[in-house]
Amino acid sequence: MNIHLELDPLSVERLDSALSGRPGMFKLFYDTEGCGCNGVIVIQVITTANATDRIVQSEPYSFWVDRQQEQQFDSRMRLEADPNYPSFKLISDAGILSGNIRIQDVRAK
Repeated sequence: MNIHLELDPLSVERLDSALSGRPGMFKLFYDTEGCGCNGVIVIQVITTANATDRIVQSEPYSFWVDRQQEQQFDSRMRLEADPNYPSFKLISDAGILSGNIRIQDVRAK
C-alpha cells in the first residue's frame, strides 16, 4: 500500500522543533506496549529505519512505517498539530485515526 501523508504548516514547524537540529527522521508507530488498550499511534523520531520499515514520504521530512503495521493506517492521511497542546491529530477521509498523537524521541542521546 502507498501511504501519502499531508502536513499542515504548524505540524512542519513542530516536527522541525522535535529534531532539535540533530539528524533524524520520523516513524508512524502503532504502540501497544504498556498502554493498557488496543494501542496508540505515536510519531517516533528515529536515526535509522529498520529492515521492515518502508518509506511513506520524504518531503518535507522522511516518514516511515513498519510494513507489518501498514494496515493500521489509511492510504491518504493528514497530520494536524494542535495549536493549544503539544499533540497531533491524524485524519483520513474515513475520520480521525487518532486525536492525541505525541512525539517520542528514540534516538540515542
